[in-house]
Amino acid sequence: MTLRLALLAATLFAPCAGVADALRLEFPAGARQTAEQVESFGSYRVAISPFRNGDIQSLWAEGQVRQQAWQVQTRGMTTLQLLAPLREQVEAAGFEVIFECEARECGGFDFRYATENIPEPDMHVDLGDYRFMAAHRMGEERPEYVSFLVSRSSGRGFVQITRVGPEEAEADVLVASTKNPDIAAPDLAVEPDQDEVAGPPVGLTAPSTTAMPLTQQLEIHGRAVLEDLDFPTGSSRLEAGDYTSLDLLAGYLKTHPERSVVLVGHTDAEGSLAGNIALSKKRAGAVQARLTALGVPGSQIKAEGVGFLSPLTSNLTEKGRQANRRVEAILSSTE
Repeated sequence: MTLRLALLAATLFAPCAGVADALRLEFPAGARQTAEQVESFGSYRVAISPFRNGDIQSLWAEGQVRQQAWQVQTRGMTTLQLLAPLREQVEAAGFEVIFECEARECGGFDFRYATENIPEPDMHVDLGDYRFMAAHRMGEERPEYVSFLVSRSSGRGFVQITRVGPEEAEADVLVASTKNPDIAAPDLAVEPDQDEVAGPPVGLTAPSTTAMPLTQQLEIHGRAVLEDLDFPTGSSRLEAGDYTSLDLLAGYLKTHPERSVVLVGHTDAEGSLAGNIALSKKRAGAVQARLTALGVPGSQIKAEGVGFLSPLTSNLTEKGRQANRRVEAILSSTE
């Protein structure tokens, strides 16, 4: 059940009330703000629990709502390394952490889509690798809330900050700085990830779309390779574990019941065609079963296999054969 904390407008904006000190956070050199939206008097649902029993518990805060997205060049850094310095800074500013979680503990896809977020490409959220934190501080007259959603791609970090409370005295809440020693950043401005700017690998017959979110790949290109799947050699058994690609695909299909996909298994060219077609279809079937277990209706998924008849690249090298062993999601909807 949702907890609601109504902050009355009369209290927030009474003539005698002073404005709040701006919350100023330091980012490393090279950080850049990619989006900002400000509502002078609005409401925001501040999550204070994981997603359980179909919902999250939350505080319903009202006041000035400021939401920003930042990107930081952080190749090799974890989401915890991104969040920890921000947590230290808000605690030093008098805030108390009231809830914090990591992707799976938060509730994965369900938690992510139960909260309000700045959309791609300004804010990217890897459903298997993100962290959330909410904190508050009690001023002389009213509370103030701030929440962080932190995720990353292969070469950059994504930080969303949402602040709700009294009107701020200064327009800029956050500043990029080199004063924070806990985040080691290069001197250069944030550059695109290498996999976002590189052309398709040599020998590929289809365009490389791996830098694009899976759902956008489906909508724009009609296909997406499920790149993180783990099948033992020669086996159709999908290893146990969480797969971000399947979480994303399941979320997409559940929120778009009018869409359907065909899962197509592919192999390298080792062995007979008949054997490879059978193996590839079984692997696609294993993915279909996993998606069904994640709550996707069976009517939205079909599984097929084509063996080695549709390679991405040459089978003459081990690297090429590895790239050709894959399962793709093909959007089969026409509307």
